[in-house]
Amino acid sequence: MAAMNERPKRIAVGITGSSGAVYAMDFLKRCPLDTFVIISKWGKAVMKDELALADPTAETAKYCKKIFLDTDLTAPLASGTNHIDAMVIIPASTSTIGKIASGIGDTLITRAAAVCLKERRKLVLCVRETPLSTVTLRQCTELSADGVIIMPISPPLYFVPTTVEEYVQGFVDKVLNVIGVETGKGWRAEELE
Repeated sequence: MAAMNERPKRIAVGITGSSGAVYAMDFLKRCPLDTFVIISKWGKAVMKDELALADPTAETAKYCKKIFLDTDLTAPLASGTNHIDAMVIIPASTSTIGKIASGIGDTLITRAAAVCLKERRKLVLCVRETPLSTVTLRQCTELSADGVIIMPISPPLYFVPTTVEEYVQGFVDKVLNVIGVETGKGWRAEELE
């Protein structure tokens, strides 16, 4: 993990098949770090459906350093010997959460998450599902106890968003802050200047 005052430089981003592809794209567009992206098969399907992207991989490639196939368990992100500062899974499907909580690393997304857990690196799961089953709540509790940051996609409303874009950006600001990228959009933040 990056030292206390050191800004993170390199992160992995997983995009799964849960609804909420707009959050993933906004995150990628606004994250100033070197991002290495993994999109699951169903993540691509949701991006096509929700964002009307003919080629989600090509569109995503504009906003990241490299894209890895979710089926490629030989990719560098599958090994703890390759340092990343954090991993964000946005949106994180409950199936992906279940696999991570159970130690199943059968895809690059779940394997890279397992690497974060074993190497004690920051792992952020942006859950986009409601309501949550008791099983998923237990899994999130177990992951949280292991140091994983669980962030249900629940944008802040204190700044009174007037557009869907502002609503999405409000949540993405929170995720960026959690991984160490300051956005300066905190509640009454100007009073701390």
